[in-house]
Amino acid sequence: MKKRSVASLTAALAVASLLTAGAPGQRAAAADSGADGSSSPAGSVFLRGVDLDTVTIPELQAQMKRGRLTSTELTLAYLRRIKAVDPKINAVLRTSPTALGQAAASDARHRLGQVRGPLDGIPVLLKDNVNTRDMPTTAGSLALAGGPPEKDAELVGRLRAAGAVILGKANMSEWANFRAARPTSGWSAVGGQTHNPYVLDRNPCGSSSGSAAAVAASLAQVAIGTETDGSIVCPAGMNGVVGHKPSLGLVSRSGVVPISAEQDTAGPMARHVVDTAITLAVLSGQDRAGADGGPGLTEAATRPGGLRGKRIGLWRLPSLGAEVDALMTRTAARLRTAGAQVVEVTPPYQDRLAALEFPALLSEFHRDIDTYLASRNGPRDLAGLIEFNRAHPAERTCFAGQELFEQALAAPPTTDPGYRAMRAELADLSRRSIDETMAAHGLDAIASPANPPAWTTDCARGDNDVIPSSTPAAVAGYPSLSVPAGFVGDLPVGLLLMAGDHQDAALLSLGAAVERRLDARRAPRYLPSVTSDDAGAPSVP
Repeated sequence: MKKRSVASLTAALAVASLLTAGAPGQRAAAADSGADGSSSPAGSVFLRGVDLDTVTIPELQAQMKRGRLTSTELTLAYLRRIKAVDPKINAVLRTSPTALGQAAASDARHRLGQVRGPLDGIPVLLKDNVNTRDMPTTAGSLALAGGPPEKDAELVGRLRAAGAVILGKANMSEWANFRAARPTSGWSAVGGQTHNPYVLDRNPCGSSSGSAAAVAASLAQVAIGTETDGSIVCPAGMNGVVGHKPSLGLVSRSGVVPISAEQDTAGPMARHVVDTAITLAVLSGQDRAGADGGPGLTEAATRPGGLRGKRIGLWRLPSLGAEVDALMTRTAARLRTAGAQVVEVTPPYQDRLAALEFPALLSEFHRDIDTYLASRNGPRDLAGLIEFNRAHPAERTCFAGQELFEQALAAPPTTDPGYRAMRAELADLSRRSIDETMAAHGLDAIASPANPPAWTTDCARGDNDVIPSSTPAAVAGYPSLSVPAGFVGDLPVGLLLMAGDHQDAALLSLGAAVERRLDARRAPRYLPSVTSDDAGAPSVP
């Protein structure tokens, strides 16, 4: 498979969005649409005839180019929606006091014909482990709840340079779920518990929980998440949105609270593949076409038969439950009907990866968190962070443990030969698990369920989140993409696609075709609760 540039893909998906989706005004013609961002009973928000739940970035830019919409109106609509809807889900920690000023500057650029690109004027939320010079960055912990960092993360600088409106910060699982042995995803001492917008007593999954829930509830056009293993793709699947974990190194880790430099990456989350592609082009700085010019990308992204001839390996993972497995069977049938060839696969070496990954992460976390804390006010190293948590009862209001911190403190250093051998084996086996599977079956991608139906949030029990599908790409540093696949009862399930090293553009192109075929996303209804039988959620021991 040829490597294709993210910039070429972005252009192709933008054309696809405009050609296949219809004008925003046509979509909303049957709705009572106010000019101020009024909400319908179903949860959609309409702004000058545009349904913010379904509109894409290219459609918004077309409206702004015609003078029918401004970034100020768009930003204000999202701020109003946060105020009205976020109390139900608790996904947004804070909004930026400069958001409307950023939007006004974008409007001036639009009037002067000096638009910086497709993100100019588009509101973006950041996970609260991404440094911002003008807002606190806490990783959910009271230990970092003082003044903001001295400078932006590099990815934030790229967003600002592209004209994006930094709308605010999203709640997250404290320390990206790398503190306690049995954490509760979506909870932090700073922000409390984020809820799944589809069923409010269910969990949003992963550490990018607030980013995913906010996008699902249409509180921003795009959000930034981060992943070490599963923390973009699982919350994307569980909240019915798109999440892309880029190839390792494609997006700068500078200024992002770490777990492991060997696996960490930030990535985009949105309601549409096209919006994730546009955002990735900015985050990665890949704003020029590659040497091959990306031939065929526009055709691949826009023709109705975009799946014809594609070979996809389906990794079923029946451990996620019979209902999820049945959904995968239906998904495979739909992809086959569209012309794809779907074959069943089981990537090798998974047990060994599961045995080695966690011990390696402990050593890497100790190294990397010490380096990060030395740049901030507050505890200066992991030992100081452990003492802080012992001294602050508010850090123990959901779960008390910090077993992973304590194990990391005692873990071998990354200079240790045993650690080095472990990480080398991890890199080798994870890459082979994907490369060998794809080569053996001539695949364009491997697909698997991204998540089970959301479990009930329970601080005493913790998460029910043994979800192995994210591990091969996460450990290998290869790209993965979660696209809405359907529902088990009222709860969303994502289809996780993964491919080879730096095949992000090709994976996003395939993901756009899968998205159009499945057309599985629907807006959340904010149900207070459902029974386990109705939801199809797996039982918890």
